Amino acid sequence: MADVRYSDSDLAEFKALIESKVEAAKIDLNDLRGSLSHKDDNGTDDTSHSFKMMEEGAATLSREEVAQLAGRQEKFLKHLENALIRISNKSYGVCRETGKLIRKERLLAVPHATLSIEAKNAQG
Repeated sequence: MADVRYSDSDLAEFKALIESKVEAAKIDLNDLRGSLSHKDDNGTDDTSHSFKMMEEGAATLSREEVAQLAGRQEKFLKHLENALIRISNKSYGVCRETGKLIRKERLLAVPHATLSIEAKNAQG
């Protein structure tokens, strides 16, 4: 019995999709990191003192949220990179619980998925 897997052409299609998502995720992560380090500072030196204080207060409040978003983005990027590894070893798209193929529609929507909808629902 042959291994259950997607064809090389399907894998190439998934790889292109994931690589584009990796590039977009890296850009987003760099933007988030930039806002955390204030290197993209809009420079409020020439604005009124009270406006500058309000802006710094808002920046302080959102800093934790930005850090959380950056953490989630790093995790997402790692999942995508792991999916590329699974593509290279041709195990991509196989449910880690059932051993069956994950539906193509699911992989197009969630390209780093490692569980079929059925297995995910069973975890419930």
